[in-house]
Amino acid sequence: MIVPWEETTPPRKYGGIELVANNIAYRLKESGHDVTMLATGDSEPDAKLLPIFEESTRELPQSSDRVVREAYTFLGISRVINVLRKQRFDIVHNHLGWRFLMFRDQVRQPMITTIHLSLDNKYEQDIYRRFAGHPFVSISKSQREPMPELNYVKNIYNGIRVTDFTYQKEHDGYLAFLGSFTAHKGPDKAIEIAKKTGKKLIMAGKVDPLKVRWFDKHIKPHIDDDQIKFIGELDHVEKNKLLGGAEALLMPISWREPFGLVMAEAFACGTPVIATRLGSAPEVVKHGKTGFLCDDTNCMIKCVKQIPIIDRANCRKEAVNRFSTKKMAKSYADTYRQVIAEEKDYRFRNHGGFVNKIKKSGEITKTKVISTKERAKSRLKR
Repeated sequence: MIVPWEETTPPRKYGGIELVANNIAYRLKESGHDVTMLATGDSEPDAKLLPIFEESTRELPQSSDRVVREAYTFLGISRVINVLRKQRFDIVHNHLGWRFLMFRDQVRQPMITTIHLSLDNKYEQDIYRRFAGHPFVSISKSQREPMPELNYVKNIYNGIRVTDFTYQKEHDGYLAFLGSFTAHKGPDKAIEIAKKTGKKLIMAGKVDPLKVRWFDKHIKPHIDDDQIKFIGELDHVEKNKLLGGAEALLMPISWREPFGLVMAEAFACGTPVIATRLGSAPEVVKHGKTGFLCDDTNCMIKCVKQIPIIDRANCRKEAVNRFSTKKMAKSYADTYRQVIAEEKDYRFRNHGGFVNKIKKSGEITKTKVISTKERAKSRLKR
């Protein structure tokens, strides 16, 4: 498993991709599989560890410089390629997305890529399109909408260790926001909802060094430690307490979030979710059963008053039945076997697809994608 290096794996506090990857490794190891994590040296994964950096790159003094952070990413990729040339794995699981995918031809082993982020960015679409035949896993059906032409071998919802979260039948009367403090996550809207409903709001999450200025302008002036409280990044125990005591979790996002892991975590605590009807939210939240889906903040304000109709026990059941690590890991293990079998059958280890013309940003260009199987069969006939 190749994971990002900005955080430890699993993350000590914030870090969705790293947490999901470790949850997969944990369950696979439990089932008897031999799992190796290519992560930071200060990580403690539920797998064998091959360190790519000594420590997480977000801890470095230069982490506030976006260019420096990107440079570290590609330095890490070069180290990963060196490792993969020396060691043989049954399959490589890429959690870095398009950045590592660009070097697919350097990896002479079966590989799949889980797309953890949005596919809305035009230049990223150009890169993904060049590798359209590569085996991809989506984390929600809505995530696929900008690029339905990719070779999605499976849709697998992110899973959590449900038993690590405490079901709380009675809440403590406040609203919660948990996530990174960026405009598209909507923490400023969460503050607006709390003020207009008169509810107490407890906010927690990461303030990235690149987002400090936005936080200082849009969030900090509203923090009074009375109605609006900010408690920073949380470890698991603190997160469990925050979500369990909340009357509801607010998700006033303004982007197509591929999968909000915090929604599943809230359900595990029995806490309903009030979310914008964007991205994966309609696939995760059952309106009127485990929370509410809205198109604007006015709707969310009205839904706060309707929270009592939600049975918190239904939220917990939803986490157990749909978003467990056991279900997630089984789906990945089945997908690994499928991809390995296809590689063996077709004896073809390339990126699996190409386009005749790279699509320019904003331009709709019809492209011909040739699948792995078609190309492989043509080679075998020669």
